[in-house]
Amino acid sequence: MNWTERRGRFRAILSGNRCVHPGSVYDAISARIAEDLGFEVGMFSGSIGSMSVLGAPDLVVLTLTEFASQANRICRAGNLALLVDADHGYGNALNVRRTVEELETAGICAMSIEDTVLPRPYGPNGKPSLSSIEEGVGKMKAALSARQDKDLVIAGRTSALAIANLDEAVKRAKAYEAAGVDAVSGAIRIPLILGGGSGQLGDLSWLATHRVRVALQTHAPFSAAVQAVYDTLKALRDGVAPRDLKNIASPELMRRVTRADNYQQWTTDFLGAA
Repeated sequence: MNWTERRGRFRAILSGNRCVHPGSVYDAISARIAEDLGFEVGMFSGSIGSMSVLGAPDLVVLTLTEFASQANRICRAGNLALLVDADHGYGNALNVRRTVEELETAGICAMSIEDTVLPRPYGPNGKPSLSSIEEGVGKMKAALSARQDKDLVIAGRTSALAIANLDEAVKRAKAYEAAGVDAVSGAIRIPLILGGGSGQLGDLSWLATHRVRVALQTHAPFSAAVQAVYDTLKALRDGVAPRDLKNIASPELMRRVTRADNYQQWTTDFLGAA
């Protein structure tokens, strides 16, 4: 797989003057659907990884190995440029180095490392907290030092706006920029990756003029898939005949997303099929 070519496409988006919405994906089929529909970037988050791999909520119980393996399945399924949310890097700065090594090998184009203290520490408070700026900067530097392909994008992510205040968010974003990351969520000079929003924050043209290059949307495709599976299994359990089921993918769509024509050709070429 030529990971560098797709990383180059992602960097071209960051250095351009447009803002794009990535398609939220969670497995090989969803990645192919996003690519076929024209999405330039796919987004694979830790929360969706936890739900799709473990059937667990977003409590950082998914391991790096599990996350990287699923990211690799997504990357190898097609040619979609994949951005992933690597949470806090699965530990301290040394763990961040390992995270970069595994995710780069998996084929991703870009990854974010955040400064939230994860997983939830012991105690009755339960409120999220931030690591120190010094630890955050150390993680960013560790991530940058670990990558082998310089086209791999390392993005600094801060939760300070939600946990602290705007001034703290700006301070952290500028510190991560100074550490050398390629993109950040904050008020700085390098390209921005936005977590989403409504009003002007949902307007791609407005965002583009404010240096936002990737604006995340919800992870609705996974929720929609859960609802579809639930409805179908419930209908079958309630006695609905398979032929009467609603909203079932057509044979043509199934052939397209499974790349059945390619496999048929390979069967002819390599197995002597007529």
